[in-house]
Amino acid sequence: MSGIIKAERQAERWQRIVAAPDEHINIAEAALVIAVEEYPDLDVDGYLGCIDDMAAGLRKRLRQDITPTETIIALNRYVFEELGFTGNADDYYDPRNSFLNEVIDRRLGIPITLSVIYMEIGRRLGLALHGVSFPGNFLVKCVVRDGAIILDPYAGGASLGVEELQQRLQVLHKGVDAAPAAVKGMLTAAGGKEILARVLRNLKGIYLQQKDLLRALSATERIIALVPAAAEEYCDRGNIYLDLECFRAALADFRHYLGLRPGASDAQEVKQQVAELQQVVARLN
Repeated sequence: MSGIIKAERQAERWQRIVAAPDEHINIAEAALVIAVEEYPDLDVDGYLGCIDDMAAGLRKRLRQDITPTETIIALNRYVFEELGFTGNADDYYDPRNSFLNEVIDRRLGIPITLSVIYMEIGRRLGLALHGVSFPGNFLVKCVVRDGAIILDPYAGGASLGVEELQQRLQVLHKGVDAAPAAVKGMLTAAGGKEILARVLRNLKGIYLQQKDLLRALSATERIIALVPAAAEEYCDRGNIYLDLECFRAALADFRHYLGLRPGASDAQEVKQQVAELQQVVARLN
């Protein structure tokens, strides 16, 4: 299969993912399709098979009557001790930490990609696992009969109680306390598109820091495809277009941002940018 045909097929695969309801999205497949842009010859189905094999390797060891809690203990030992998945604290902002194929190959990742691996293996074992977009650190929630267990794959699958989550928020918010009810409100399950958008936002942030505008633009466009109502993404894309001297595209995005967020705190600043760009575009005509 030629590279052009392969790229077209992966583009069609991405469009199918974007158009699907959240509950029908295969997060691992979608994350691998995101990686195809960086790795054009990536074998998406081959890596999905690798996840299947990892899950099968543990499943055959588990008793038929094993409880969810016992399964979590076995999963933690298997994923983080036997398979060796761990957080890449030494080079956290390496873009490879956000590409699922690289995470599988290198056994290194960041909270969200380790969580995806953890959820994908755990779900194949029958665990009711859901991603949680907790501030500062993506987590995993396992629904059990009498509630839910909150797990941190970046910390080896550690189970976190409300007090520990409060402490994390206190550090993140510089000493401001969060009430237990507020913490529990932050533990809702993230949808598939929300998870994928968070992966892409990580990549966008890395690329912007590296001044890699074209890759940052591509990541932003994919976020918008997933979450068309995400106003801040139009503003970010407008700024990228501005840096690329694509003035008409930047103007359109800033206008769209203001349409979605007319009362934004930076609305006046963006309006001024729109006025200046209108003059620039007028001179281009």
